[in-house]
Amino acid sequence: MKVLAVIPARLASTRLPRKPLALIGGRPMIEWVYRAAAGARCVDRVVVATDSEEVRAAVDAFGGQALLTRPDHASGTDRMAEVAEALPDYPVLLNVQGDEPLLRPEPLEALVAGFLASSDPAATLVRRAISKAEIDSPQTAKVLRAFDGSALYFSRAAVPFVRSGGIVPTCFIHIGVYIYRREFLLAYTRMSQGPLERAEMLEQLRVLEHGHRMLTVETDAVFHGVDTPEDLERVCAAVAARRLEPVCPR
Repeated sequence: MKVLAVIPARLASTRLPRKPLALIGGRPMIEWVYRAAAGARCVDRVVVATDSEEVRAAVDAFGGQALLTRPDHASGTDRMAEVAEALPDYPVLLNVQGDEPLLRPEPLEALVAGFLASSDPAATLVRRAISKAEIDSPQTAKVLRAFDGSALYFSRAAVPFVRSGGIVPTCFIHIGVYIYRREFLLAYTRMSQGPLERAEMLEQLRVLEHGHRMLTVETDAVFHGVDTPEDLERVCAAVAARRLEPVCPR
């Protein structure tokens, strides 16, 4: 099945304004993400979904493709659904976060392969926790998994609660990269928010609250999201120290 990677990108980030255009190693952040997605062997096409002419011009400048979408979308998933409606020839859509400049193609390839081998309507990436601090942090979403890899629950809390003397299970951290079957993505954006989603402020809970399965695919990749100026400084320093270059697409 043909896979379309969509990178939602808007300029109005509250913590780091104009984030997609922030320069990293002399190139805009959106270019780093775009080239990583284009380098994934399972991806047939990459599109940046944006509400900004500036972002579209920046994508055009490095040879990428961008579509202008409505400015009133509540989330990147809604913006992605507009792209799905505009490009109906792609039955599978991969949502790639635009603030992961050090993303590599391999985790995306693993997610697509696991998803296509299943019959689930949606899937996402997870990794094993690497510190107690991130387990305890409300900024990281934890996920409980069934034996077959499907998600049982997502939470900002350190779940599950382990009673004294109980066996401590492996804790998995959720990575916000998603993949959907087109029909389900369009249906998802029409689903109502449930009390769990509103309480946790985690939109992936909408899938579970409405009784649908979400497959989780494990990766050992550590993602480096950029949400604040401090995050941007750290990524720029890592790129300079390691002399990194964007992925060269296939």
